[in-house]
Amino acid sequence: MEQQEEKVVSFFRFEDLRIYGKATDYASWVMTQLSAPRTDSERALVSSFCHSAYDIALNIAEGSSRSKSQFDHYLKIAKTAIRECVVYTEVAHNMGVFGDGQFEQSREFLMEMTRMIGALIISLQRSAERRFNRDNEEGDGEADAFGNEEMSY
Repeated sequence: MEQQEEKVVSFFRFEDLRIYGKATDYASWVMTQLSAPRTDSERALVSSFCHSAYDIALNIAEGSSRSKSQFDHYLKIAKTAIRECVVYTEVAHNMGVFGDGQFEQSREFLMEMTRMIGALIISLQRSAERRFNRDNEEGDGEADAFGNEEMSY
């Protein structure tokens, strides 16, 4: 008899999101790349850059516990943090803190996360539309179009 492998679901469901894992990987990567600032301007850059890198994962985690429309909002805030990291990547490169390889690797991380968040936002919007259409067909009219029940991702 064939044994099926059970999928383990995390207590904190956001930990099951691939984008959350990518965001924490990026925050860790940024910390290791910027570990020894030499000047006050580099220290300021490192502090701000790390803060924005953390904000990507933090907003994904926070939003995942909310309604779908609120999750959409937090994902958009995470995308804002990504854009901040694009700027910090450019500044770090211009200051010589990032070499060409680090510059490219950071941008690749950021582009991939932008695509992943965009796909998740589209998925949430489609799910909300399907629920809205289903609720309107049933005619009860009492359900929230975005749903406030447990997220299924």
